[in-house]
Amino acid sequence: MAWLQLHLATTEQHADAFQAALENLGAVAVTLTDGADQPVFEPPPGTRPLWQNTVVSALFEQDQTPELILAALTAQGLNAEASHHETLEDQTWERAWMDDFSPMQFGERLWIIPSWSEAPDPQAVNLKLDPGLAFGTGTHETTSLCLQWLDGADLHGKTVLDFGCGSGVLAIAALLLGAGETTGTDIDPQALIASEDNARNNGVADSLTLHLPEQMPADYQCDVLVANILAGPLVELSGLLASYCRPGGTLALSGILAEQAESVRTAYASWFDLTPTTQQGDWVRIDGVRRVT
Repeated sequence: MAWLQLHLATTEQHADAFQAALENLGAVAVTLTDGADQPVFEPPPGTRPLWQNTVVSALFEQDQTPELILAALTAQGLNAEASHHETLEDQTWERAWMDDFSPMQFGERLWIIPSWSEAPDPQAVNLKLDPGLAFGTGTHETTSLCLQWLDGADLHGKTVLDFGCGSGVLAIAALLLGAGETTGTDIDPQALIASEDNARNNGVADSLTLHLPEQMPADYQCDVLVANILAGPLVELSGLLASYCRPGGTLALSGILAEQAESVRTAYASWFDLTPTTQQGDWVRIDGVRRVT
């Protein structure tokens, strides 16, 4: 069967009301997207920030009439700033979704392989990972920057901390690349579940310890620390992360926009000798070595 998809331009203040009304009118799915290329960074905990200009898209069965839907919304005092509709032909949505994800290479040795794909190079370091609940599949520049750094690092037998582990992709990559005891920590319990599942799927679960931040041992130190979070938390937590990295250890930070790089570098310069910033797209990675004295 085919489907009717209706797109409505509105504002942040009215987006939730449109969503509720469309669901009550029989929409089988409603999504909210950015209507003006406005990024939303570092929302406060517990909030769901929206874009000032928001597009509400609703999917209906084909026999619904867009004019009647719009009239019903107007009767509830909801007038879209603009609207248009289209007919979507039915397809195998699972297959279409899977086609968006294919094997990706990072550096010289490391590949991320979805479970439905064959490894292009069976002799490479192949990390099996499917898109899921927790952030971090390698498709975003910040994750890519960290994976490239790990691929080029000497990890053999090193202890590694993945701070803000998300899906566990960085911790698992480190283990597959030769790291020893590895730890992952995240504020989201769902991320720890995803990390454990992904580690098990890659045969490294026995070498990965997972903690909520408050469960980290007070005297913990590692040889290699990677933190792919956001610039604000990285600056705020600079002292804590420095304490986790033993003298002579290495550090890689990402989740940083290019214009935020200097503030993050300044926050870590007291403890680390930092290399030149590496940029990919709008995002950067900052890495360095913990001073011995």
